[in-house]
Amino acid sequence: MRIASVRGDRPVLVDPAGDIAFCDGVGDAMALLDGDVYRSAVESAVFGPGDSVSFTAPYRRPRKIWGIGLNYRDHASDLSESVPGEPASFIKGDHTIIGPGDTIVLPEQSERVTAEAELGLIIGRYCRDVSPDDALDYVWGVCPVLDQTAEDILRRNPRFLTRSKNFPTFFSFGPAIVPLGDVGPIEDIVVSTVRNGEELRTNTVANMAFGPAALVSFHSKVMPLFPGDIISPGTPGAVVINDGDTVECRIPGVGTLINPVRRP
Repeated sequence: MRIASVRGDRPVLVDPAGDIAFCDGVGDAMALLDGDVYRSAVESAVFGPGDSVSFTAPYRRPRKIWGIGLNYRDHASDLSESVPGEPASFIKGDHTIIGPGDTIVLPEQSERVTAEAELGLIIGRYCRDVSPDDALDYVWGVCPVLDQTAEDILRRNPRFLTRSKNFPTFFSFGPAIVPLGDVGPIEDIVVSTVRNGEELRTNTVANMAFGPAALVSFHSKVMPLFPGDIISPGTPGAVVINDGDTVECRIPGVGTLINPVRRP
């Protein structure tokens, strides 16, 4: 595996020698969050044909993943819940991470698992106590996310949120991180949850109760955010997934993330 940067339809092998950064022996795209490293690497990159590259998760060891619940007003009403007065956040472990094409495994402890398409926010530099006005300056880019929940466990008791969110394969992201400056106004980004090719729920970032800037600012005041940390800011709608399904996060201008679903 090697770090790659996409230019049009031509992936760029940024580090064919594998010298930029390693994480458990694998080239790690977290290195590219450093602007100087990114520019230097791309200048010396090797171009390759698009069909020669298959993408996995951009990296596997972020310091933390923040998830946000009930952040689209429409999604909260689906669940007969009201939007909280502050972000309803939780943390996921990096053991949950998978990438495009990897299998979402339904845990034996749950009979009702949902998948939620989201717009992932990738922190690019150390971030602590920042204001909403400055918060997006600390976001390197965005990417498609699929966040899974063992919904039946959560419904038994809301205090079971951490357990319901932290089974292996319950956080997929990729195939690429798109620099924030390349996607236009972030509030205009449209996110769709898709199952078996059918687009089931769609909404626009502008309809979040707490927008990306507010979320980065809020969580930077709880604890430091580090390069590679991910904020998954909520879904326009969850879909129940079963053995044999295929689930997608579609975000025009950012990418499409697709994962099969299996029960072991």
